[in-house]
Amino acid sequence: MKAVVMNKIGGIDAMAHMERPEPVAGAGEVLVQVAVAGVNFMDIGVRQGMAWNEMPNPKILGVEGAGRVLALGEGVEGFTLGQRVAWVYAPGSYAEKIAIPAASLVPVPHGISDQTAAAVMMQGLTASHFATDFYPVQPGDIAFVHAAAGGVGLLLSQIIKLRGGRVIGRVSSQAKVAAAKAAGADHVIVDAEGNFAEEARRLSGGEGVHVVFDGSGPSTFQGSLDVLRRSGTFCWYGPVLGGPGPLDIMSLPKSIKLGYAVFMDHIHTPELLRARTEQLFGWILEGKLAVHIGGVYPLADAAQAHADMASRATTGKLLLLPGAA
Repeated sequence: MKAVVMNKIGGIDAMAHMERPEPVAGAGEVLVQVAVAGVNFMDIGVRQGMAWNEMPNPKILGVEGAGRVLALGEGVEGFTLGQRVAWVYAPGSYAEKIAIPAASLVPVPHGISDQTAAAVMMQGLTASHFATDFYPVQPGDIAFVHAAAGGVGLLLSQIIKLRGGRVIGRVSSQAKVAAAKAAGADHVIVDAEGNFAEEARRLSGGEGVHVVFDGSGPSTFQGSLDVLRRSGTFCWYGPVLGGPGPLDIMSLPKSIKLGYAVFMDHIHTPELLRARTEQLFGWILEGKLAVHIGGVYPLADAAQAHADMASRATTGKLLLLPGAA
């Protein structure tokens, strides 16, 4: 089968589209024909040596996708041949086929396309964790969302609005304003230099926001502190761009609460994974949550997808199609 591997730690030149051995479903696993694979900043981090270093190269990239069941391993129940499924963390997803633990799969309902299913898994569950679990948004809360036109930002803004909150979004260019507004942002600040706090405080009536969601790296950390009101919550995420460095907890201002949100804590059992995903799919089917797909590439063009994502010029979700030429 064809797959995209990384041969070494490095840039996109470390990636290759090549033949790899056919996977086989072991005990408790399901063999899946991959219809769509999702592209995530995590994949770039893996390529750059920030994770999976215990796995020898060459290794297949990607963790997310949707497809159809080809075979069931010993002991697997609850799935049938040909059934449409999706997953959020299965290393080796940039491939035509993958063997996945059954506990990591969710059924895809009628009315949800393969592309939509793949696009909403990691980023949708991340956004759900942020706004319903890490900081359960309440009616009237004001949230500040960094990268509001990105895959997570677009979904997060919609979920905040579903829960009765207000959104101040930050985007890096004027070209991204329309996407952020379409996702429900009440105000959008265009800023590529980290100079957003004063305007955000003004838009929040001078008091600051109840919660800030920041996955933009160290350059925005101080601004995110400054934008919070007293007893506000700082949700930090996104390890690829690095952290702010050592912190003196006694230097944190305004009795704020600061935490590092990891979406796997939202879905740490198969039951939670399926319940959270079912809620996301339900919102989509009801027309309450729109999934914006910003780019679709043949699997062979995964390196270009990585380059486009790293450029910060894209909006929404990027996807790979193993069956496309």
